[in-house]
Amino acid sequence: MTTTQVTTAANSRRTSSFLQIAIALQTLTIFLQAVSAGLLLTSSYGEVLHSVGARVMYGASMLYLLAAVLAWKPGGGSSRPVWHASGFLVLASAQVVLGIAHVPSVHLPLGVLMFGLSVLALARR
Repeated sequence: MTTTQVTTAANSRRTSSFLQIAIALQTLTIFLQAVSAGLLLTSSYGEVLHSVGARVMYGASMLYLLAAVLAWKPGGGSSRPVWHASGFLVLASAQVVLGIAHVPSVHLPLGVLMFGLSVLALARR
C-alpha cells in the first residue's frame, strides 16, 4: 500500500467519523427540542430553552451538511449523504418558520418526523 493510499484511507475514516458525530449531534439536539417543548408547556423558562435549542438544532443541521460535503468531495464517494443532509436543513428551516408562525399542528409532527429520520440516519452510519 502506498503512502497516498494510506493517507486517503485515514482521511476517509476521519471524515466518516466527523459525519457520524454530526448526525449524532443533530439527533441529540432534536431530542432536546422535544424535551424543551414539554418544558414550554409546563414552566416559565421553557420558551427560552426552546428558542435557544432551535438555534442549536439549526446549527447542528448545518454542521451535518458540512460534514456530508467533506465526506463526499475529497473521496469522490456517493453524494447521497449530501442530499440527506440538505433535506434535513430544509426540514429544519421549515421547523423554524412554523415555530415562529406558531403553527403547532404542523410543527410538532414535523419535529417527530425529523427525530425519526435522524435516528435512522444515525443507525445507517
